[in-house]
Amino acid sequence: MAKKFKPTRKTKQEAQNQVQALPALPKVTGRGLKPDAVFNDLLCSKFINCMMRQGRKTASQGCFYGAMKIVGEKSGNPNPLEVFTVAMNNVKPVVEVKSKRVGGATYQVPVEVNRKRAQSLAIRWILEAARGKKGRPMAERLAQELLDAAKKEGAAMTKRENTHKMAEANKAFAHYAW
Repeated sequence: MAKKFKPTRKTKQEAQNQVQALPALPKVTGRGLKPDAVFNDLLCSKFINCMMRQGRKTASQGCFYGAMKIVGEKSGNPNPLEVFTVAMNNVKPVVEVKSKRVGGATYQVPVEVNRKRAQSLAIRWILEAARGKKGRPMAERLAQELLDAAKKEGAAMTKRENTHKMAEANKAFAHYAW
């Protein structure tokens, strides 16, 4: 007959020592995204990367920093990063609608937007609004859109308001959000 294995019990002290011996995991802050050189801010770095086309990061940085310089001059604020942050926070949506198919019918169901997606949408909407204006350099168009967004005006804010209105109009279908 095989001998039964009897596990040994550890004392509380041994269990605590074992837990304390586990290494602390480092905090993950994105996929190697480093803060930008001028403002030392991750959001600026993310914005620059999203603005970049065909791998031309230097051109994107020049455009962004030019826009921030214009924002600083026009707003009278010595720190244009504050205006940029306010603009980004104003444009971030709280709710959006997602299509949900139920019993042959498709409903627009309002759902809350998570933090990461809200940031991505805000960046995308500001860039789309700035690129949509033609006739001036991109730095000037971006600066104007950021100033408008900080004042809760402009095309990016209109896009956010339309998204919120659509969610409000379809709140009757909120019970389909599962």
